[in-house]
Order: sequence, then C-alpha cells, then structure tokens
Amino acid sequence: MRRSVRSSKSRFRAYLDKRRLRKAEERVHERVDQSEEQKRAAKAKRSFRGLFAAFWSLLSGHRLTVILSLVTLSGAVWLGLLMPLSTKIALDYIITDNPGPTGIAAPFQEQFGPFTDVRADRVRLMWLLGAGMLVVTVCSIALSMWGRWQCTRITKRVQVALRRRVFEHASRLPLHRIHAIKAGGVSSILREDAGNVGDLIFSLIYNPWRALTQLIGTLIVLTWIDWRLVVGAVALAPIIWGSHKTWITRIRPLYRDIRERRQGIDAMSAESFGGMRVVRAFNRRHAEAARFTAEGHLLARQELYTWWWARTLEMIWELLIPLASIGVLLYGGTAVIDGRLTVGDLMAFTAYLLALLGPLESLVSSATNVQTNLAALDRVLDLFAEPREFDDAKPDKTIDPARVQGRVTLQGVTYAYPKRVAGGARPGAVGTDERGDPVLRDISLDVEPGETIALVGMSGAGKTTLCNLIARFDDPTAGRVLLDGIDLRDIPVEQYRALLGVVEQEVFLFDGSVAENIGYARRKATEADIIAAAKSANAHGFITELEQGYDTLIGERGVRLSGGQKQRLAIARAILANPRILILDEATSSLDSESERLIQRSLGQLMKGRTSFVIAHRLSTIRFATRIVVIEQGIVREIGTHEELLARDGRYAELLKIQLEGSDSKSDESLGTPR
Repeated sequence: MRRSVRSSKSRFRAYLDKRRLRKAEERVHERVDQSEEQKRAAKAKRSFRGLFAAFWSLLSGHRLTVILSLVTLSGAVWLGLLMPLSTKIALDYIITDNPGPTGIAAPFQEQFGPFTDVRADRVRLMWLLGAGMLVVTVCSIALSMWGRWQCTRITKRVQVALRRRVFEHASRLPLHRIHAIKAGGVSSILREDAGNVGDLIFSLIYNPWRALTQLIGTLIVLTWIDWRLVVGAVALAPIIWGSHKTWITRIRPLYRDIRERRQGIDAMSAESFGGMRVVRAFNRRHAEAARFTAEGHLLARQELYTWWWARTLEMIWELLIPLASIGVLLYGGTAVIDGRLTVGDLMAFTAYLLALLGPLESLVSSATNVQTNLAALDRVLDLFAEPREFDDAKPDKTIDPARVQGRVTLQGVTYAYPKRVAGGARPGAVGTDERGDPVLRDISLDVEPGETIALVGMSGAGKTTLCNLIARFDDPTAGRVLLDGIDLRDIPVEQYRALLGVVEQEVFLFDGSVAENIGYARRKATEADIIAAAKSANAHGFITELEQGYDTLIGERGVRLSGGQKQRLAIARAILANPRILILDEATSSLDSESERLIQRSLGQLMKGRTSFVIAHRLSTIRFATRIVVIEQGIVREIGTHEELLARDGRYAELLKIQLEGSDSKSDESLGTPR
C-alpha cells in the first residue's frame, strides 16, 4: 500500500531526529564494540598496500608514462614557485634600494648589465623580470599540461578497460548470482565504481604528488626567508585537519543523504510514469503529483540545511586566511621595522603562505577522495573474486555442429537452487555454494534426435528449471545431462549453447530496430535471412506495416509492440538461429487463435528434425508432441503420448479436464505458468 503524503516539515524534523539518534548509537557502538569492529574490519577489508598493488597492476602498459608525468609535474611546480619570488626581486632589487640594482648577482650583471640606480636601468630590469616570469610561466604550463593530459588519457583508458573487464566477468557469473545482484545493479559497478577506480590516478598519485612537491618546495623557500614564520605556518595544519574532519563526519553524510533522496525521487517518478496506465485507471494522478511535490519539498529542506553547514565552514576559512595574513603582517612588519627582513621578504612570505594553504587543503581533501575511490576498487575486486560460471570445469571434448544428432539424455538429475544469504545480493558480494531443498529429484529421460517433448505441470513443478539444466544455465547438483552420449560438463559451454534456440514466455527485446532484434541470433545474418525468418514466424506482415519496416525502433524491451508481436519476433529470432535443440517456454501464450494456428504450422516446420522441449498448457501445443512429460513437485509422474496418457486417466487427464472445463482460477494454475 502506498503511504499517505506527510508534510515535508514533519518529515524533515523526523529526519533530523533520526540523524541525531544514529550519531548517538554510533558513539555507543564505537565505545562498546570497538575492538570487535576492528577485528571484523581487518578481516573483511583489503589493506591499503594490497589495494595499491591491485591498482598498480591495472596500470600495466602505462606506468612509464605515469612516472614521466610526475617528473614533468615536479618541474612545473618548482617553476611555479618562482613566481612569488619575483615580488621580492622587484621590491628589493628594482623598486627600492635594499640592496637595489647594484646588489644584483655578478653573473647576471655581466650578462645583461651593468645596472645602476638610474631610472632607465630600473625600468630595463622590470622588463627583464617580466619577460623572465613569462618564460617561466609558459614552461610551467607546458610541462603541467603535458603531464595532466597524459594522466587524463590514461584515466579514460583504465576506465574503459576496467568496465570491459567488469562487464565480461559479470556476464559470466552463474545465473543465480546475476539474478541476486540485479537489484543492487551491476550498472553501478560499471558506471560509478569503475569510473572511480580510474580517478585513482589523480586522487592517489597525481594530486597528492603535486601537493607534496608544492608543500616541500614552499617550506624550503619559507625557511630560507625566515624559519620562525614557518613554525607559524605549520601551526595552521591542525586547523585545516579539523575543518576537513568536520566535512567528513558531518557534511559529507548530509550530501550522501541528498543523493539518496534524489535517487528515491527519480525512482518514484520513473515508477509513476512506467505505471501510468494504472495511475490513470485508478484516477491517482493528483495523488502521485502530491507525493512527488512532497518529496521535492523535503529534498529542498535537506539541501538548505546542508547549505548552512557548508557555508559555516567556508566562513571559517574566509576568516582564517585574513587572520593568518594579519599575523604575518604584524610579525613581518615588526621584523622589517627592526631591519631583520626586507619589504620584499615580507611580501614574498605572504604570497608563499597563501600558496602553502593550497597543498595542505589538497592533501586532506585527497585523503577523502582516495577513501571513496579505494572503496570502489574494493567493490570491483570483490566482483572479480566471484567464481565465474563453470569456472572449475575443464572441458576436454569439442563438438562439430554439423555432426550433432541432438540426442539429449538425463540420468538421475537432481537440482537445488543456491541459498540467498543476508548481504548476498549486494553487488560485489561473494556468493555462497550452500544449496536449498531440491526442486528436481532423480529425473531420468532419454530423448531421441528430432523428438518433441512437452513438459506439463502445475506452477512451480520444475519445468523451467529442467529446461535451464538442458540449456546448461547451471549444472545438476546430482546426476548428468548428456548430448549424444557426452556429458555437458565435458563440452565447452560456448560450443554447446551455439546449438540452442530459446523462446521464453517473458520475451526480452533490445532497444533497437526490428531487424537488429531478429538478427541477434546470427552475427552475419543477411537482410534476406532476417526476412525469411520473420515470414516463417508470421511476423513479416505486421513488420511491413510499421512506419519504417524492419528499421523501425521498437523501444526499450519492445514497448512499442503488442505482446503477440513481441512473441513472434522472439520466434523469428529462434528460427534464424537454426538450432539443433529448441526450447519453447510457452512460446505461443501471447498469440490470438489465428496467429497461433499460423505459428504452430511454422513451429512444426522449425521443430522437424530438431530435438525440442516445449513448456505449454494449451492443448494445441501439447497434443502434437512426440511425448508428454508430467512433472509434479520436481518428480516425473507420467510419460507418454497424448492418447496414452488420456487412456491411463491419470494426472495428465485430470489437468486436461480442468483446462477444458476452464471455469475457475485453478485452470491456469493447474497446467501451469512455468517456473
């Protein structure tokens, strides 16, 4: 039931109360369970050294370029540190007489001088200083841009390569693991985590290196000017750390809550528009608009609350910098009056002090970004640690598709689904091999090449599970499935699945054109092949009536097509695959009687000479099967032809009678929505 809309003000107060309660609980748990938490964290998390080693391995092929980028970055930083020094030179050696132009070093005097105290020499020195600073700036920018460009290029390459690895690995996970992490979304690992791992080049290497180089260089210059002022500058470090600790502990969680609220609003709006037929049918448009508005008001209150915290921190920094400048002015001004420092020294020191705050702040903020990015790397490594589908299998036999007869044999097949433990659905969480109760028990069946086997039973009987084992989406927990006498475990799974054609009840179509969806079954299918398959599936007629024919875009999951049209495209896709083994999971369920009659004729031609497994409850589909297998509670109850099973007057006859009478809700349930 959808909750009634509360005012954003009351919900915001509840949000603040919840945050205060959460902080209090965290403090209590921190005191009580600190040692246990540390043990658990040490056991569960990878060390920084291990994560850095893993990231360094991802940079294989790019390491030399990264090192060269750091070298050029160091040169750019050191050249940049000359800029504030130009202020001291201008004041002490050009503008004033402390020591004035005559105090310029002898080598420079010999090269460009001599210089005296006359105005012309002073002006010429200003031009030379400006030209020198321009050259230094250009060189610094050139070196910095080269290194930054190289690191940016490597970042994108690492992200693309890592996303490809994540996609390939995730697509080869066992099917139950893909279903388990679907709610959390592999897409978040592909998009966000893989992107954050690439950003480690900057947050872990480039930016900290620049900050450290600038920090060390600035401290050296400041020490050269006056070491006592350096002590005061270093005293700012605790203040910087304290402000960023406030950011990490108080403000960053607020931003995280805002992101979660935005995601919730996006999900709610997507759900409302996705279910617009239901919204309009029950006249709930205004209620949905009110819910959306209330969520927007609550988001605005959270954003304003966070704004005040962030502005308070900014005000502290805006006050800190003038205070530091005042301190330098008081001490340095006194030193100038006493003759211990020159005016140029004071101005240069003020400029370097402001330059010192940048790397200090950058180091602390980089520490925050590094933790976020390392957490993303940890999640990616968790995903890579998950065993892939049939990872332990060692197939030692290859098959020639042209020689495959299509005989499928099941010997004592038993199957139980893996258990889903708490946290097992989290993306990147390693799954469990623990199994639940068997859903199939000791099933033995020998299917001759070209036979059509109809699987009949109640919902949840195990029909689809059995077909999944035949398609080798998983291996039996006991027993064997054989193809032409060869255990499927001994055949490379890619070779075996190339022999399959599958049409499911819930048709999945890609967001593309009609031709692309049909041609998905065969990589090099021609236009003529696609049209022929569509004609065989009775789909050519409605396709040609679309606005762009076979080039018509059908939308996400084929949203622009009717259920029957989507089903016929799926059948055309299976026909184009030209499989040796065909699995039809209620493939004609969405068709009207006339279309079903035409499709049955096409499927009859398709299944001729092919081993076919059909899950169906329609009599028109069942009666023409070579044999009918009745499954109940994971056990084969009856096997025979339509006439033989009717003559036995057993479970099949009972199910068929219920269907033909077809008056109550047990009709559909009895013959089964396949599971």
